[in-house]
Parts: sequence; structure tokens; C-alpha cells
Amino acid sequence: MSIQRATINELNFLTELFDSYRVFYQQESNLEGARNFLKERLENEDSIVFIAYDEGNPIGFVQLYPTFSSVSMKRSWVLNDLFVNETARKKGFGEKLIKTAIDFAGDTGSKGVSLETGNDNVTAQRLYEKIGFKKESNYFYYFSF
Repeated sequence: MSIQRATINELNFLTELFDSYRVFYQQESNLEGARNFLKERLENEDSIVFIAYDEGNPIGFVQLYPTFSSVSMKRSWVLNDLFVNETARKKGFGEKLIKTAIDFAGDTGSKGVSLETGNDNVTAQRLYEKIGFKKESNYFYYFSF
């Protein structure tokens, strides 16, 4: 198992993984759209992506987006996307990807890493809590379109 930070050179591998991730969340497959979206993120340095490899084969990724806290005057990272191919699940790749993201956040001097998951995603909740994430109970999250 190895994990490396994605660059534009890994765009083809990452596009396949990202498209599979979106399909997992009931989106239509759209390789061209996935490629364009990721290419823009990487070129503009809008996000940080790490890819996991198993014996040289790309099997998963984690994507972080920066955010900032005015109160603490620090950057934080949002762990927005985490995906491991179904054939590679339950082998520690997800945990290793998350820990890589946390290490990256620490290396960049940030406040920390936040994430969200569905109420019914108990498997992910167990993993996050095992790694040390705490369920937030002091805040409500709102969304508007």
C-alpha cells in the first residue's frame, strides 16, 4: 500500500476513481465531467488529493478543500471526498487515506480537519470515531441554495 499526493500526471487514474465515487452516490457516470472538474481543481490548487495504490494499482482517494476560521485566524481542511474501490475495502486503505489527510493538515499548520457524513452511514461513522474524530454537538449546520 502506498499513498501519494495527486498531480495533473495522475489525472487519468483519478478520473476513473472519482467517477466511481460519484456513481456510488447515485450520480450518472460522466468521465469527461469528472476529468474537467478534477483538472480544474488540480490546476487551480483548489483542493488537495491523495491517491492510494495497492501493488501499483490506484484503488482510492481522499480530497481536501481549504476553509478558514476568522475566529482562530487559521486554515482548516474539509475532508470532502473519500473513496476506496469495493474490491479493496476493509483492508485499511480508507483509514490510511484519512490519516494521510490529517497528517497533511498538521504539516500545513492548520486548525484541523472536518467532515460530514449521513446519519445512516454507520460504517463510516465508526471509522471516523476510531481515528479520533468527534461528533459535533455544539453547532447546527445550515445550507441554502
